Amino acid sequence: MSISVGDQAPNFSLPGTASKSYSLSDYSGKPVVLVFYPGDDTPVCTKQLNTYNNELSEFEQLEAQVLAISAQDVTSHEEFSGKHGFKFPLLADVNKEVASLYGTLGPLGFPRRSVFVVDRQGKIVYAHRALAGLTFRSVDDITAAIKKC
Repeated sequence: MSISVGDQAPNFSLPGTASKSYSLSDYSGKPVVLVFYPGDDTPVCTKQLNTYNNELSEFEQLEAQVLAISAQDVTSHEEFSGKHGFKFPLLADVNKEVASLYGTLGPLGFPRRSVFVVDRQGKIVYAHRALAGLTFRSVDDITAAIKKC
């Protein structure tokens, strides 16, 4: 089963950077951008997260919280985040349970680059799952989806 636009976003709790645990429900009442990415310190993921970080004010103007999720552990995320100065949390989905809930695992169990926008009421208003992870959704695409909710 895979979630799609119009569905209630599955809640989750994951450990992440800043030695905290993060739950989707923590951000109830504000838009959330869930960024599923394949791996820390890989070329496209690094470019993607740096792009979102550099344009974070675009999300903040819309009161949207960015949460980036991948299967590496918190130690890896802390190193990756520290190296690039990410101002949003990186969450560790080491068992790929949240990736599975959101239908972002490819046929061989590898995470696919995916972005979801969850509105203030917890509904999915934007869902993009990449077939090949060589490109990523632009800030303009994502903020346009946030503006509709």
